[in-house]
Amino acid sequence: MNPTRTILIAAALAVVPVLVADEPEARAIMERVDAVEEGNHVVSDMEMKLIDRRGNERVRRIRSFTKDRGEDRLQTMFFQYPPDVEGTAFLTYDYSGNERDDDQWLYLPALGKTKRIASSGKSGSFMGSDFNYSDLASRELDDFNYSLIREDEVRGEKVWIIQTVPRSRKVIEETGYEKSLLLVRQDNYKVVRAVSWVKGGEDLRYLDVQQLELIEGIWVATKMRMTTKRGSATRHATVLTLSDVKFNQQLEDELFTVHRLEAGL
Repeated sequence: MNPTRTILIAAALAVVPVLVADEPEARAIMERVDAVEEGNHVVSDMEMKLIDRRGNERVRRIRSFTKDRGEDRLQTMFFQYPPDVEGTAFLTYDYSGNERDDDQWLYLPALGKTKRIASSGKSGSFMGSDFNYSDLASRELDDFNYSLIREDEVRGEKVWIIQTVPRSRKVIEETGYEKSLLLVRQDNYKVVRAVSWVKGGEDLRYLDVQQLELIEGIWVATKMRMTTKRGSATRHATVLTLSDVKFNQQLEDELFTVHRLEAGL
């Protein structure tokens, strides 16, 4: 499926009302998406490239650690380059279920303190990128209604196009999106493209997984681009590239604490 066609589908669905039924077939597909193996105790390097509307680029390099602790998933990200963000660190406690909200903290060395990201702030931009804080945690299935729009292809692979609509205003406020279209590969249940309507504005956000690799038997999105558009004009873009991805590493719990955020690597 080419990007132009994706944009046309997005435009056609822009008039769909917020309240839609939860379709069993679409829900079953999303349950399979949610159950896809992501790997345990993961270490990786990340490059985050920020691209403004004039094409100017800024590059940031990050070391990431992810650990499963029961059904919960913890992640710490340490910014290593360039010097103006070196020492910045981010921690997420991604809890399973709706019983409690995910916890997130950001350490800013220039201020010498760590701030907790409130639920109302999770729709904000993460470190100037096109990803927001909520994009860095998983979404709860029961927070959305799902409908199957159609089948198509992306880069020669068959996909389902699933529309997801938040079930409450609270979810819209926390995620920052009024609804999304997810393009899910039928062979491995990985989301390879998405279009999201940014709340309270005219912007659309387009995710394109440009590189999907099978590493140690696990499908990993090793290169993705998130683009923010208003109409046909690109406002900003972020390219996130993963490298040196390793699973089943020895990761101590202390690595996932506010104290460690402030101490650094």
